[in-house]
Amino acid sequence: MEIPENTILSTVNYFKGELTSFYDTSELEQILQITFSHYFKLNRIDLTLKRDDILSQSEINLLKEVIDELKKKKPLAQIIGEWEFFDLVLKINEHTLIPRPETEELVQLIIDQNKEKEHPYILDIGTGTGCIALALKKNLSNSKVSAFDVSDEALKLAKINANKNNLEVAFNKVDILNWKTQTIENKYDIIVSNPPYITLKEKGLMHKNVLDYEPHLALFVDDEEPLIFYESIAEFALNHLTLGGKLYLEINENYGNEVKDLLLDRKFKNVNIVLDINEKERIVSCNI
Repeated sequence: MEIPENTILSTVNYFKGELTSFYDTSELEQILQITFSHYFKLNRIDLTLKRDDILSQSEINLLKEVIDELKKKKPLAQIIGEWEFFDLVLKINEHTLIPRPETEELVQLIIDQNKEKEHPYILDIGTGTGCIALALKKNLSNSKVSAFDVSDEALKLAKINANKNNLEVAFNKVDILNWKTQTIENKYDIIVSNPPYITLKEKGLMHKNVLDYEPHLALFVDDEEPLIFYESIAEFALNHLTLGGKLYLEINENYGNEVKDLLLDRKFKNVNIVLDINEKERIVSCNI
């Protein structure tokens, strides 16, 4: 289908018309805003004020390629190859999870509760893109930040994102489920993790764009061991937090009490479940 006149207005209408049966109205509007901003440097106001401006045929062809990918439910972050997280622009690929708004809430909580600390030593377990570690380093500038991941590809991308944003984070390959087999001598004031927490039985509730394009290694846990990562992280934290050190965990909303009980059984103090913006149990915080 050709776009009449190739004006911005007609292009916007074409974009919406092609994708309206694939996405709901609010999601499609967000996708449109991000797409036109990324490729054509047009913000929401520009789309109105410059509605009669003409896009080149190469720009139209590029947009059609994006539409074809979106129809396959490929995440927009992977199509454009980057995503914003906490005022950082991060490179994205198929080897890591796309940073979520809920994780920004986790980062904000850590910043709010620790901004008075002079030189906190922070560890991010399961760093993926590096989003948590890098956002904390940027916003707690006097901190020293390290990050673990089991995936070589994730660590490679996280290092790229650190360089891209001019932030210093020490990245190391560590399998947190087998941390006792590695020599880790450091002590940390803050440990944070957004580990895999979606059970296999929940797969059927998930969208195609997640199931088909994001790494299952970073998403899923076995139905029989839904807390396996929390158990290992808790044991690690008991051995590697400084006295009074804090632990922050992003959690499956269906297992808040189970994670809380797990931490209480291991004698963690001040165990709190924090609700996210959607009133779902999303974060657990505690200290030793």
